[in-house]
Amino acid sequence: MDSLEGLRSLEEIRQVKYRCLRCVDLKLWDEIGDVFTEEADLDYGTVAYGKPLKIAGRSGIVAFFRTKLGPDTLTSHAAGQPEITVDGGSATGIWQVRDTVLATRHRMLITGAAFHYDHYERGPDGRWRVARTRCVRTYEAMVSLDDLPSFKLTAALEGALNGRAPDGQAPNGQAPVGPIPDGQAGNGQAPNGPIPDRQAGNGQAGNGQAPDPLPSLATQQ
Repeated sequence: MDSLEGLRSLEEIRQVKYRCLRCVDLKLWDEIGDVFTEEADLDYGTVAYGKPLKIAGRSGIVAFFRTKLGPDTLTSHAAGQPEITVDGGSATGIWQVRDTVLATRHRMLITGAAFHYDHYERGPDGRWRVARTRCVRTYEAMVSLDDLPSFKLTAALEGALNGRAPDGQAPNGQAPVGPIPDGQAGNGQAPNGPIPDRQAGNGQAGNGQAPDPLPSLATQQ
């Protein structure tokens, strides 16, 4: 592989990763499938309902995202520090990824960081796609929005306000949902600390129900 082709491959692989995360955050499920190979697999490196969270196959991955990351789950991913090695028609990459998940239905805020260990393959059409992603969490923290009374969601992806007024106030007078920039609760208390099993401090989500697994390709585990 000459130097020009190698540089082109590096840039195309970076764009594939960025496109994948953009599609997750904007919920572009009809577009995200082409980011993965037909036999791609994701290993989030975590346990959900007592089983390792792994998804196999392009169709399975798209279905998982479409089901688990609906309009009441807002996500934000940022990837950087790529270490990419290209070997002919395959490549590997290591990325640092930071993610935030705002689950409005469960009234939970999850934030964390991870390293993604990716494998890429170049298809017959010459395009690079993700063949495998394995996530290694460096930390994850969760807090119930019920503990943050001044949280207010003032803007969201179209369809994600879920019946709430544009200013983030619930029409029926319930507590608003939304981020506090300094991460502090309204009474000056710090939010809850890391909870590795994704359960709130009392083992329940903010509405009294146990939350679904809320993957972030960073990820979103």
